Amino acid sequence: MAVYTHLSAETLSDLISKYDVGTLISAKGIAEGISNSNWLIETTQGRFILTMYERRIDISELPYFLNLLDHLAERDCPVPATIHDRNGAAYSQIDGKAVALIEFLPGVSIDTPNTAQAYAVGEALAAIHIASEDYPARRKNDLRPKDWQGLFDQCGSDRIAMIDPHLAEIVAEHLPSLLAEWPDDLPVATIHADLFPDNVLMLNDRVSGLIDFYFACTDFAAYDLAVTHAAWCFTGDGRVFNPSLSKALIAGYQSRRILNDAERDALPMLGKGAAMRFVATRTFDWIDTPDDALVTRKDPMDFARRLQFYAESGADAFSL
Repeated sequence: MAVYTHLSAETLSDLISKYDVGTLISAKGIAEGISNSNWLIETTQGRFILTMYERRIDISELPYFLNLLDHLAERDCPVPATIHDRNGAAYSQIDGKAVALIEFLPGVSIDTPNTAQAYAVGEALAAIHIASEDYPARRKNDLRPKDWQGLFDQCGSDRIAMIDPHLAEIVAEHLPSLLAEWPDDLPVATIHADLFPDNVLMLNDRVSGLIDFYFACTDFAAYDLAVTHAAWCFTGDGRVFNPSLSKALIAGYQSRRILNDAERDALPMLGKGAAMRFVATRTFDWIDTPDDALVTRKDPMDFARRLQFYAESGADAFSL
């Protein structure tokens, strides 16, 4: 989440008046994340999240994301439903940019998870894979290995080196094998693809909300687990791996959906790919983010360290 576009009080009030959610009281920009502008909206009837779609989202794909939220919410997954306006529309446009209002869910994001929380997250991840089995829409993942290569190519080696002198070397060492050896025959699902701790709301050790589904797509279920593993099982800077969190996360996932042998064998490669995906997007965003955007840049080296850990540890990183 972030704020790229600044909306006036009058514009926000006019927008909220199109919904049956009461009168606008306040709107506060949320300065987290990377891709969209977000506000915490408070009205006379409660709290909501307003999102303006800024980057990496094709507006024609918004029905996929917003209908997915409604699909999962209807199946009792802890996911915020879309608020539709009085005409039944799930989103509208302001100055050519799409905006949507979604349900606000209680809970807090955990900076330092415990094993019970990691287990609950694994269980919740498997639950959305299962609940989306009858979701009819499909969306191609546009952040697969060839897309990571494309992002690095756009950045250029000189600018990558300005972030960290070792970054280009790490990419050059590991990206070719990911391009050559990425699996193509694992079970697929509708995946979240970005389930970081700040996209999970907890009430004690219970998951109360999974949010920010705007990278959701159709891809390997085990890759989604690998992304979540990379996001949850290390310190933020990627320097320290926590095997207890790893075991709990995988056990929680398998309490709902058992990984088959091919998925388990692929996890080391998927872990490297998950780390490389975030090295690529963080590198691109570090270079591409406007200086005046209310956004905290995220260091790609945090995931370069994870990448090197997965490469060195192999299957041990995912042992139970």
